[in-house]
Amino acid sequence: MKGITYDTGALIAAEKGDRRFWAMHYWAAATKEYPTVPAGVLAEAWRGSKSAQIARVLKTCRIEDLTEEQAQKVGTLIGKSGLNDPVDVTVAEGAMRRGDSVVTSNRAHMEQIAHAAGKQLNILDV
Repeated sequence: MKGITYDTGALIAAEKGDRRFWAMHYWAAATKEYPTVPAGVLAEAWRGSKSAQIARVLKTCRIEDLTEEQAQKVGTLIGKSGLNDPVDVTVAEGAMRRGDSVVTSNRAHMEQIAHAAGKQLNILDV
């Protein structure tokens, strides 16, 4: 595994104290493998002062902005996959580009996007 990318479901799992999520996150921190969180994921999950656990997670993550080139790739994948969820597609596109595993609560969407891209994607469920 090259790295880890969190989707919105992963951050929500963190907020709810999900043990599987925290075990993966602690492992990543122990191995100095800082997970990637696409900026759109942060926007979907963040609820201000109610997001204390998410803030804790973000201290050891990289936030990935969406560049124009990535936005074009995401738009193309939305068209190919038939899935009208730009945040999920951004998660999958970035993870496939980096060779990351995705920590998600929505395996079906990630599989649909990977299939449309013709690529493999390692999916870790929370």
